[in-house]
Amino acid sequence: MQRVAQAMGDHAVRARSEAIAFVIMACALIVAPIFAYPVFLMKALCFALFACAFNLLIGYVGLLSFGHALFFGWASYIGAHAAKVWGFPPELAILSGTAAAAGLGAIVGALAIRRQGIYFAMITLALAQMMYFFAIQAPFTHGEDGIQAVPRGKLFGFIDLANQTNMYVTVLVIFLGCFLLIYRIINSPFGEVLKAIRENEPRAVSLGYRTERYKLVAFVLSATFAGVAGATKALVFQLASLTDVDWPMSGEVILMTLVGGLGTLFGPVAGAFFMVTLENYLTTIGQWVFVVQGLIFVVCVLLFRRGIIGELAQLLRVKL
Repeated sequence: MQRVAQAMGDHAVRARSEAIAFVIMACALIVAPIFAYPVFLMKALCFALFACAFNLLIGYVGLLSFGHALFFGWASYIGAHAAKVWGFPPELAILSGTAAAAGLGAIVGALAIRRQGIYFAMITLALAQMMYFFAIQAPFTHGEDGIQAVPRGKLFGFIDLANQTNMYVTVLVIFLGCFLLIYRIINSPFGEVLKAIRENEPRAVSLGYRTERYKLVAFVLSATFAGVAGATKALVFQLASLTDVDWPMSGEVILMTLVGGLGTLFGPVAGAFFMVTLENYLTTIGQWVFVVQGLIFVVCVLLFRRGIIGELAQLLRVKL
């Protein structure tokens, strides 16, 4: 009984600290356009959601995907094509990209989860590269030119997203909504099974759980959230390009997650904002930005293994 009471107390403390952190984050993002350029903030929010989606897979299931740009990039293409060619309103364009990412996630996940470790990672990379070369050849993607001049349209028929404030509020609502959904997934009975699989899959199997099914659902959910981020980014920048679907994008989201804090709730958000800010201020040095990113990765692995949020949580003795 004493252990149960202690566990319940720890859970209550953790929930309280996470709720406070979420309120602080939401308030900071609401007032952020006063101090920073809205387009920069929207880019950071899209990548933060992408990193949260990736963290759902690696941080809570233990599956490392080297091909997550597949879902991010193809959702961007489908969303941009739906808005520009099919004339879909922005909400349907984003849903179209998200549905495409979920479908691709189901196909890739069904093939990849049959293997573990580095074999799983290499299968996701191979399939992502295959779809990258398809993106180069497919007529509707326009090859290296990408899909340009994507109309933002009017959300629900009356909210003009050409206005930067309206667009920022829309992106912020999408990000916060998806963040809360990911939080609910992580803290649900389904999420507890995912953590059990991460910690000891053979034991989870011995308890009667069909672990492959759980991993497949988690993979599809991760791909879906990545698709929301990709489709939203296409509307923000009014562009879908090969950059979003190429393998360096998969490496970038891995770096964001590790720098922020692998397996933490707020780590991917902090990592995304840190990396986007770094890229923004280091654009003048050209390709050397990759050297700087590599150095940061090495420093984090050697000195800050918990990441920014992980180290902060350890210092404050709270769960974030």
